[in-house]
Amino acid sequence: MSAASEPGGGGDRTRAVIVDDSRFMRTLIRSLLEEGGIEVVGEAKDGSAALETVREHDPDVVTMDIEMPTMNGLEAVDAIMDGHPTPVLMLSAHAEEDADVTFEALDRGAVDFVTKPGGEVTSSMPRVKKELVEKVESAARVDLSANARAATRERRGDAGGAGASGATVGSEAGSSATNAASETRPSSTGQSGTTDRPAPDTGAASTAEADSGRTYPDVGTLVVGASTGGPNVVERVLAGLPRAANLRVLVVQHMPEGFTSRFATRLDERSAYAVREAKSGERIEAGEARVAPGGTHLLATGDRSGRLKLELTDTEPIHGVRPAIDLTMASAVETVSDSLCGILLTGMGRDGVDGMERIDRGGGHTIAQDEATSAIFGMPRRAIETGCVDVVAPAEEIAENALRYFAEE
Repeated sequence: MSAASEPGGGGDRTRAVIVDDSRFMRTLIRSLLEEGGIEVVGEAKDGSAALETVREHDPDVVTMDIEMPTMNGLEAVDAIMDGHPTPVLMLSAHAEEDADVTFEALDRGAVDFVTKPGGEVTSSMPRVKKELVEKVESAARVDLSANARAATRERRGDAGGAGASGATVGSEAGSSATNAASETRPSSTGQSGTTDRPAPDTGAASTAEADSGRTYPDVGTLVVGASTGGPNVVERVLAGLPRAANLRVLVVQHMPEGFTSRFATRLDERSAYAVREAKSGERIEAGEARVAPGGTHLLATGDRSGRLKLELTDTEPIHGVRPAIDLTMASAVETVSDSLCGILLTGMGRDGVDGMERIDRGGGHTIAQDEATSAIFGMPRRAIETGCVDVVAPAEEIAENALRYFAEE
């Protein structure tokens, strides 16, 4: 798929295929998308029909239901990625049991997900339409062409190597980022369309080996922000952090309410850190990580005896999102008394740019995901353009670069 500009940039309309076994739901989704300026070029009632429809219409994005007869959404993602790679946006019911399946879809190659709209017409429908249209526009701008390259790098052992350095931002790197004309960039997940995942401790093991001889302060604070294409990259970053680094980690991933708890559980299973969804008023210490709950801003409000106090707030969205990366990073700058590092990963828009600037002005360290491994190079590119980013690194080298900052020489 060719590079595309941001929504509203004057380019061609985004073309979508809707896959759902419910005719009513297909009609509702079509109506919401068309009202939002999306061109619906085809529909399918199950996964087996979806592949044929995708081949026929070659859309920019596919919206995919999960539970369908004949071939379900997970199997359909596999078939599409194998037969006609196209960005897939999963439509997931707002339920805990659907969260696991939704994350499995991301593992198989889906680029993002959104909560499935309810069948009844309510006052919240304008908000539902706005979210759905924005997610479709964002998903359509994910370029899947790097999946094979990422898998090749994995096989060659290039990923997560101890000698990974990352690129320090200078005038040449900043110029390259400024001249980027598009936010559409390859996915960094490297998923091959199967249920097999790279062993989560592989990156951590590589980092641990590289960490031999390093010493760390008693506590350091890391804030990680991500949007579209981010969940698998966030997992990779946390998997690369050894417990010995003594970090307190705050994760802000743009994600609907009801899914961040399961996301935290996945991170906990895949890292050496104790990861949970954040609770208002709690304190975290070295070796712990917290994920901002969907629909709620996460703030750091106190730092005492190596423990960071957290608060949640439901104030207005920032940049149209809640939780907002900017608010968490800004609060960390005001609160954290030890070493502070901000990481900004893949995503469309500019959430996190102001936060990264604040961390930089406050004397902290800033790392942005590079263009080649970002599913969408919007947020990192904008941060790089400000000149506030210390290091630009591919997904597999971000943890290592953060560890270098925190390590005592």
